[in-house]
Amino acid sequence: MEIVNSIPKLKPRAVDAHKGDFGKVCIIAGSTGMSGAAALAGRAALRAGAGLVRVATPKSVLPIVASIEPSFTTIALAEDSVGQISAKAINTILNAVGENDALAFGPGIGTSGELQSVLETLLEQEGLRLIIDADGLNNLARIKDWPVKLKAELILTPHPGEMKRLWSALFREPAIGGPGDRQQQAAQLAQQTKTVVALKGAGTVVTDGQKVYINKTGNPGMATAGSGDVLTGAIVALMGQGLSNFDAAVLGVYIHGLAGDIAAEKTGRISLMATDIIESLPDAFMRT
Repeated sequence: MEIVNSIPKLKPRAVDAHKGDFGKVCIIAGSTGMSGAAALAGRAALRAGAGLVRVATPKSVLPIVASIEPSFTTIALAEDSVGQISAKAINTILNAVGENDALAFGPGIGTSGELQSVLETLLEQEGLRLIIDADGLNNLARIKDWPVKLKAELILTPHPGEMKRLWSALFREPAIGGPGDRQQQAAQLAQQTKTVVALKGAGTVVTDGQKVYINKTGNPGMATAGSGDVLTGAIVALMGQGLSNFDAAVLGVYIHGLAGDIAAEKTGRISLMATDIIESLPDAFMRT
């Protein structure tokens, strides 16, 4: 397998550029009690350079999400009795597929049969560039034989627990080896599903099954709620700006870790919060 050490870069911005040149992205996120996940991902996408960010969230959650950050727009989605996205939202979501360059699915959405139905429809959309994270991955693990149905171009960003659930659902066996086998594990999942996998943790592994990148930025202070939502927002923004799925995942993981390192210089590791990572993204891009 080819080891990748170089970090991809975004092209310089033309002096006559407009927001449409830097990607329209939609983040499907949030549920009752999880409005912060949607807002964090949306704000991170803005700081990672997306020209236009839309956050699609349950209609009762939308006012909270919108009040946190005025720079992204919002899309109200039909919801079920517990404040999670309903299957009735699928037409609204499919409209967003047609209007955006890349989508993210998962931060703070919860799990349900209706969400699995929505995700299954997204998987079948040819040409859709989609990053799946957090509860999106937990819903994915419950969809039987999903790689057979897959037409979208996916990035999967599991932490070890989500990886274990994905692995056992697909391969009907426990995940191979221990922590030392993370690279092999991620590569096998990427090869079997024809996706890009970013297996999170210390030394995040990014692979498409042929190439592999091992991240060296980041610190233990980033082990805090919302950090993964920030990474999702950053990666979908880079997808929207024209990077390939593999390059977007590599740069997103690198810049996210670097922002965490910069934030830790200011706050220390104990006090680090997800919002500190977002606030340090500008410095991270300037250093890259």
